[in-house]
Amino acid sequence: METTEKKKININLKKIIIPAVIVLAAFIVALNSFVVVEAGHTGVVVTMGAVNEGVLQEGIHLKAPFVQDVVKIDNRIQKLEVNTEAFSKDLQSVKTVLAINYRVDTSKSYSIYKNIGADYENVLVVPAVNEVLKAITATYTAEESVTNRALISDGLVEGLNNKLNDIGLYVTDVNIIDFDFSEAFITAIEEKQVAQQQLLKAETEKQTKITNAQADAEAVKIKADAEASANETISKSLTDNIIENKKIEKWNGELPRVEGGSGTIIDIGGVEKGSAN
Repeated sequence: METTEKKKININLKKIIIPAVIVLAAFIVALNSFVVVEAGHTGVVVTMGAVNEGVLQEGIHLKAPFVQDVVKIDNRIQKLEVNTEAFSKDLQSVKTVLAINYRVDTSKSYSIYKNIGADYENVLVVPAVNEVLKAITATYTAEESVTNRALISDGLVEGLNNKLNDIGLYVTDVNIIDFDFSEAFITAIEEKQVAQQQLLKAETEKQTKITNAQADAEAVKIKADAEASANETISKSLTDNIIENKKIEKWNGELPRVEGGSGTIIDIGGVEKGSAN
């Protein structure tokens, strides 16, 4: 009796477990039969270890379960920060921190993964940045590197694209975050700046003195010219009549007198005033 009941229980369990296993297996197969490629990405299909040509675009795609894998490549703008060191034209050590923005060409995602792998950033981009930066840094002195940051950035973009575009990598922008020099060089630059400031101050003071002297000389000249002009104007305005009138204005009404040899005072008007005893 007990044996019959056990058999019935086993049969019922099999009826439950087997369909459950089948459903679970079907669910697992279904999950592995499609893949979702997110926005801004492409999917590289790998079949039994072989990379398929072409890529899957954004959206849902079917694939062979357990046979095919899909590697997702990010095709959006990616930021890479690189710390590197190079020597300038005047043999100064220049430590540079760069921020590089780049992207992967969607049509070449499969070839990049096939030939380089998923770690293309460290395999290709970083070495290219170091190589191009060293070549550009060697064309400038350390001081020129600071004053020509924009030119160096543009040169890096051009040089990197020349090296990476054929592979399928495109550099969109390079920003120089920082330049760092040796302590001796920084001290020399500071001393040079102080000397330049002192020279500029001396030149400014000299120019101020020259300007003031020129202003004083001009003021004296203007005053002299004004006095000469005034004298000339007065001279031209003094006619004979005006001179006679001035004499009359200053005359006190008395005629000039002349004293004769005998002591007689003779009035110019013709009247004898008296004589001295």
